[in-house]
Amino acid sequence: MKKIINKPENYVDEMLEGLYAAHPDYITYTADDLRCLVTSNKVAGKVGIVTGGGSGHLPLFLGYVGKGMLDGCCVGGVFQSPSPEQVFNVTKEVDDGAGVLYIYGNYNGDILNFDMGAEMADFEEDIRVETVVAGEDVASAAPAGPGEPNHRRGVAGIVFVYKCAGAAAAQMKDLDEVKRIAEKAAANVRTMGVALTPCTIPEVGKPGFTIADDEMAIGMGIHGEAGIRNGKIEPADAIVDEMLEKILPDIPYVKGDEVAVMVNGLGATPLDEQYIVTRHIDKRLKEEGIKVHRYYVGEFATAMEMAGFSISLFKLDDELKELLDAPAATPFFKQL
Repeated sequence: MKKIINKPENYVDEMLEGLYAAHPDYITYTADDLRCLVTSNKVAGKVGIVTGGGSGHLPLFLGYVGKGMLDGCCVGGVFQSPSPEQVFNVTKEVDDGAGVLYIYGNYNGDILNFDMGAEMADFEEDIRVETVVAGEDVASAAPAGPGEPNHRRGVAGIVFVYKCAGAAAAQMKDLDEVKRIAEKAAANVRTMGVALTPCTIPEVGKPGFTIADDEMAIGMGIHGEAGIRNGKIEPADAIVDEMLEKILPDIPYVKGDEVAVMVNGLGATPLDEQYIVTRHIDKRLKEEGIKVHRYYVGEFATAMEMAGFSISLFKLDDELKELLDAPAATPFFKQL
């Protein structure tokens, strides 16, 4: 294992100490717990928005607390859920009487612990909490039918949900309205990823899975979950074509539809390669008659040092476009 760390068991907390040192104008922590991150710019009377999950995915989840997006975030160890107590402590800190919305990815540990945190907030502090569970990974499972649970993993596309819900809350919309917008955004995002290399949890000290040097894993999750297939590495254009062939029919799209596109590096993919991918996405969407309102290219949800990328398409209407375009400023996301 080659990592620039001290002791593996201190990995998360030392990362957090650095994050707070670098960004005191945006973030602080509460309950004497470094893993309970909250905004430094609380707005009176505003709906609070809280997220969380395992560490190891920067800038997800911690990096989106700030102006116009999230108000709090709690994290566990690398790829581990935060505790119910941490969820509760963040909830108490960000609430200002308008209630709190939880937005997090579709993982069993997160669901269990956020649900328990919400129960504690209701019982002990009489805080109203609503929840939106984001799951947009088209490789995870078939779409849920009416009344059925969504089994898809939440991946990089959750950032679009943060952005729209955060903009709605900044406009001082009430909790029901912010939740409606978050659900609408989540329903209109689709993502697929491809991995070229594994990643290593510091306290484990060895890769969590293996991929041959000449192979790729189409549809792999951000913790190494199985995807659709493993096979020989193909040219960038062919990889994009295969991914878009899964993403595009899933909503689906018609000519004239408008989208935002996120090309997300998983931790060890150079920007040069991400823009090679972006070039072919742009070509393909033009061929399909789909308009691109905005591109977001960079690292938005990583998996430690995993090489690979994901593509997220966010289908827009006038309401979502206005919220997406609203200003925001966080340690890792700035939009004027």
